Amino acid sequence: MVLQTDLETAVEAADDVPTASDVYEAAADIAVTDVFDDDFVAAHTDFDTFDELVAASPADATSADELDRVLDGAWDEFVAERTDFEDEEAMVFAARDHWVAKRLGV
Repeated sequence: MVLQTDLETAVEAADDVPTASDVYEAAADIAVTDVFDDDFVAAHTDFDTFDELVAASPADATSADELDRVLDGAWDEFVAERTDFEDEEAMVFAARDHWVAKRLGV
């Protein structure tokens, strides 16, 4: 897996990187569980899936589909305590870069 800070370097070092349109349709929706896939979650949290992570949060949410039930401040604190990240923003950017790296094959 490519870490957030390594994505640009990995892309520059790759022999053949597809264009964005080759790996992603602009009008397509991306499921949160695709970005926070099991590999990413298991590597960076105390959980195996994003649904498990959300269900363990300090809210009345049982899956990623109910993530909107988790209050921002409580989620940031939970992320800091139970993941490798200091807050939601850091986790989201790392997950985004993980997703992009997988799509690009780097």
